[in-house]
Amino acid sequence: MNAEELHREALLIDGLIISNWSRSVFEDMARGGVNVANCTCSVWEGFRDTMSNIARWKIWLEEHDDLLRPVRRISDIQAAKDEGRVGIILGWQNTSAIEDRVEYLRLFHELGVRVIQLTYNTQNLVGSGCWEGRDGGLSDFGRDVIDEMNRLGILVDLSHVGPVTSREAIEHSKVPVAYTHCCPTGLREHPRNKTDEELQRIVAAGGFVGIATYPPFLPKGPDTTVDDCVDAFDYTIDLVGEDNVGIGTDFTQDQGPSFFEWLRSDKGDGRSLAPNMTTHVTMPIGFETIANYPNLTAAMLRRGWSEGRVRKILGENWLRFLGEVWAS
Repeated sequence: MNAEELHREALLIDGLIISNWSRSVFEDMARGGVNVANCTCSVWEGFRDTMSNIARWKIWLEEHDDLLRPVRRISDIQAAKDEGRVGIILGWQNTSAIEDRVEYLRLFHELGVRVIQLTYNTQNLVGSGCWEGRDGGLSDFGRDVIDEMNRLGILVDLSHVGPVTSREAIEHSKVPVAYTHCCPTGLREHPRNKTDEELQRIVAAGGFVGIATYPPFLPKGPDTTVDDCVDAFDYTIDLVGEDNVGIGTDFTQDQGPSFFEWLRSDKGDGRSLAPNMTTHVTMPIGFETIANYPNLTAAMLRRGWSEGRVRKILGENWLRFLGEVWAS
């Protein structure tokens, strides 16, 4: 089977996209063969602004229902593929939206939120982020949050979470957790990347690793190609096995400088967390837009991957893992 046929037949799940949402982005997702994606609808926002973001998503899902459908349960994933529409999982990259109220998680679950990252880069009421100067670990409130997420069937995401808080979250959670979008420190030293030990620890506890194709996290930076992205997959597969790895591109398509400034400022408007990082990010050469997703499949095959491995990494592994988490 050639790359085009395999890409078209395979299930494709992206563990995280945070693009500037529009009809053109949704069309690129469909052209790229994305069947389901975890789409960020809250980062620094509190309760009210997150509710506004979700309300906007409800409108988009209605206005673009020829392209999109909501994903709330595991059966919706296959339905999205069968219908030829892009399945939208609503996800957060912070717990700021629940403020200090654990019971708000039930409300957001009813609204369709199925993935929540505990912290975004810095300290919040749950724990510490990966750019916090001192990682104080998981708070008691954070343990209550994880307990409720476990009960509801919301995936605990640790991608931007500090190492101590991550370790304690992995140990506390009764349900497997994930790094939905990260790269290995073994390829590039970066506060957002994960060490071999961290990657092995999360998988040893039944967890999952989504590999980002985000050039700032990869060795060649802005010179990264789609073939270089496969290096990150190979490295992680060699470390934790091909059954425990998927894709979490961290695509920021059509986002401008003001977005990156907001994203990299503490709480959205505080001190700069990464003053030396560019506010103009280009995606890998050959994978510049989400519509170029078939090029990633082709690169996997060029690397000599079996058809079975390609199918697993593109989406089958995510499907199995999400089924375990959401069934809780």
